[in-house]
Amino acid sequence: MNKFEALGVAPKLGQKLTENNIVDPTPIQEEAIPIILTGRDVMGLAQTGTGKTLAFGLPIIHNLIKIGTKPDPKTVRALILAPTRELAKQIQDNLKMFQGGGHLKINMVVGGLSMNTQRKALERGTDILVATPGRLIDLLEQKALTLSESTYLVLDEADQMLDMGFIHALRQIAKLIPEERQTLLFSATMPKLMEELAATYLDHPRKVQVARPGKTADKITQSVHYVAKAAKNDLLVELLDKHRDELALVFSRTKHGAEKLKKMLEKKGFAAGSIHGNKSQNQRDRSLAAFKSGDIRILVATDVAARGIDIPDVAFVYNFDLPNVPENYVHRIGRTARAGKEGEAIAFCAPDEMSEMKDIEKVLKMQIPVAGGRRWAPSEEEAKPKRGGGGNRGGGGRGRGAPKGGKQRSQGAPQGEKPSGPPKRRRNRRRRGQGPKQAA
Repeated sequence: MNKFEALGVAPKLGQKLTENNIVDPTPIQEEAIPIILTGRDVMGLAQTGTGKTLAFGLPIIHNLIKIGTKPDPKTVRALILAPTRELAKQIQDNLKMFQGGGHLKINMVVGGLSMNTQRKALERGTDILVATPGRLIDLLEQKALTLSESTYLVLDEADQMLDMGFIHALRQIAKLIPEERQTLLFSATMPKLMEELAATYLDHPRKVQVARPGKTADKITQSVHYVAKAAKNDLLVELLDKHRDELALVFSRTKHGAEKLKKMLEKKGFAAGSIHGNKSQNQRDRSLAAFKSGDIRILVATDVAARGIDIPDVAFVYNFDLPNVPENYVHRIGRTARAGKEGEAIAFCAPDEMSEMKDIEKVLKMQIPVAGGRRWAPSEEEAKPKRGGGGNRGGGGRGRGAPKGGKQRSQGAPQGEKPSGPPKRRRNRRRRGQGPKQAA
């Protein structure tokens, strides 16, 4: 018997897991699956790469298979929200492996792909919909679907959705889902605003935490080079040249910077690609596929890839630019040392990035070992230049409240107004100990 069956998962699902060589539950799966199967709301905290998708996906699939009927046209039984297109695609691919012989309809709606194609898929009804908030609201406004029969709401990597300004979108979406639902929130970090989000959308949740927030995978070797901004390119080329046969992921802070860096590496003879918000979804998919197959060895990315890449063979992660949000460092380096393998995370820190480095080390509760240079003294720290268009807002279609043709405003707040906090919590009338009301 597959060990997942001992957690309450149906034998048919256990067989599917065995066929995919998944027999031992990860700690977050072991803790969360039995609780979710009882119908309780769950707030799951676990470091990236520990199997959060199956932790919430398997019990939802288990319950939906038992319904035995097709969903009504345009209805959605379970909604999973993700901050970026890459993460949404990864979730959909993982769930399709265990969809009960293909009987469940698992659809995805994200920006950058044909809205007409997505609208047609939704017409037939959906068991599980994986979506980015912006595109989902676009389709809701066009009446392409209804959430009136949704009994599951999953917020995956909810902290990144807050960072990307999707709080207003979450507020709009949650109002359209019945109060008698099961809500699951999963993330690798727990900033203060996340606690408010949990208090707003979850009803007496069980907290499942298998590692402290900000903890990185044990098999990641971390180091930092203190280097002048003008010397970063040469250092990157030098380090990459030492392992040309290995897959390396390089993070840039901005879309323009990522593309410029990719072109520089190509001129130096490296097989490189890039993904960021200025690329179409098809371009991003092609780059990821080439990286996964090894046709290109280096992928330069913005934070759209910080949580949406699950490629076990990534051996190195370079933080060419340090992230503005310290928790994103944890997610970035979590792209290596996956599936039990070892990996190396190398950061570059210029004088004007010392505050970011200090914030990262505060989250990690440790100082990153120095591989080159020395920590910049306060007198050496340079004034910060104005940041360009960030990469972490390019993942999931337009944010709500964004001016037409422009960038979305932080937290989705109207211009000239302070971002409003999470909406007033609604009471969930569902009785404890029972599963969510199933759609007929």
